[in-house]
Amino acid sequence: MKITYYGHSCFAVVAGGKTILFDPFITGNELAKHINPDFINADYIFVSHGHFDHMLDVESIARRTGALVVGSWELYNYFGKRGLTNLHPLNPGGKVSFGFGMVKAVAAQHSSSFEDGSYAGTASGFVFKTRDGNFYYSGDTALSLDMTLIPKFAELDFAVLPVGDVLTMGVEDAIEAAGFVKAPQIMGVHYDTFGLIKIEKSYAMHEFENAGLTLHLPEIGDSFEINK
Repeated sequence: MKITYYGHSCFAVVAGGKTILFDPFITGNELAKHINPDFINADYIFVSHGHFDHMLDVESIARRTGALVVGSWELYNYFGKRGLTNLHPLNPGGKVSFGFGMVKAVAAQHSSSFEDGSYAGTASGFVFKTRDGNFYYSGDTALSLDMTLIPKFAELDFAVLPVGDVLTMGVEDAIEAAGFVKAPQIMGVHYDTFGLIKIEKSYAMHEFENAGLTLHLPEIGDSFEINK
């Protein structure tokens, strides 16, 4: 599987012959000024929750690419009212087969609201089973014992977890989460974008290595491969 990091919690995974984009927030990210969202392709866009730093560029990318946008019932309704038509609702507990394989939504321990403060549904994570491998994107979340259920659904090749602390898990809890979900490789997200969530990368890498785990903290715009 090819993974490309676009900054904050935005990344794309090529799996099952499809490009799956997550939580597009590019035009509002000062650290991603060199990324032009007009050149980002997507067959699917998964949105974990309603905060602006996870959905700012959903509409523009979806309109240009025709990607299917997937998120909670409240996000499904929100984007429908904004004029998007290629949409699919998926709440925690539900699973759906798409062109790349199977995806199951799971709960994330996090708030979720639109910019006007209105309710944006339950924050979600997603577990993917594809012919090229399986992975878990936690979305913004705290550490939760619910994560111990994820290996019952899929044997993971990697997981994408927040490491920035304050608003989500930090490094220590992300290491614990990696153990819960039994993922040997982790890509860290939701760090450095804002002052509150800046991390010391060398410390994070060292702590994951000490735990026997591989942590990926790619530069914005970089890609890497994880094979099944």
